Amino acid sequence: MFAIVEIAGLQYKVEQDQKLFVNRLKGDKGGKVSFDKILLTVNGAITVGAPAVSGITVEAEILDHVKADKVIIFKKKRRKGYEVKNGHRQSLTQIQITGITGFEAKKAEKPAKKTTKKADAESAE
Repeated sequence: MFAIVEIAGLQYKVEQDQKLFVNRLKGDKGGKVSFDKILLTVNGAITVGAPAVSGITVEAEILDHVKADKVIIFKKKRRKGYEVKNGHRQSLTQIQITGITGFEAKKAEKPAKKTTKKADAESAE
């Protein structure tokens, strides 16, 4: 069972007990967060949202707030004496997926049986 979730503008494939780094989220270390913008779920059958699957949520726990490795940006123009060196460290949040919930409610809600005009005409007679 897995789901494709949009977290902070990026899409991630998540499963139960998976740890991943996402862009910095609000919340304290040890706090709980939930994501409801689920784009696709696979639980025996594939459910694709248009644009999101309703009734499914992904629960996660914030493990830590960290910074990524430094990225060096170096600019140079030949023969002009122009050199600029900058660096950047992205702020990240490490989360652990604790559960994907809402599948039970989907099973309980079975869609009504569709009828056709021909079936309605036969039942009226």
